[in-house]
Amino acid sequence: MDIYVDGDACPVKEEIYRLALRHDIRVLVVSHGPLHVPARGRIEGVRVRKGFDAVDDWIAAQVAENDLVVTADIPLADRCLKKGARVLSPTGQEFTEASIGGALATRELMEQLRQMGAVTGGPPSFAAADRTRFLSRLGEAIHAARIKPPPGR
Repeated sequence: MDIYVDGDACPVKEEIYRLALRHDIRVLVVSHGPLHVPARGRIEGVRVRKGFDAVDDWIAAQVAENDLVVTADIPLADRCLKKGARVLSPTGQEFTEASIGGALATRELMEQLRQMGAVTGGPPSFAAADRTRFLSRLGEAIHAARIKPPPGR
């Protein structure tokens, strides 16, 4: 299992690093620009070309079944779920096959409302409760990935 992080605006990178080091899991933090990643453990920074969806495209091309992806990007979450990965948002929301359709529909509706000027704000500010929920869900996802039998067994 590897953890892929949509790294440009991820507020929980330090939490991911801490758990990954504890469990000896490889982490790939993917971004357009330079990011500081710890020089310990199996944590790697991956810098991709600039361009619309370049980070998403790279993660979606690399991710495999039983990997974990941390992203707030709902279309990327959908792409990763289709490859058998687990997906968490930085607030601890788990995207699943059962929930992704609703999340995509809500995203589309909000985009239409923004274009019409009916909605001018974004998501709520990141809170301490979000960080706590994320840490709990990340630990659960790591545990679940470790007990899942390899494909074909």
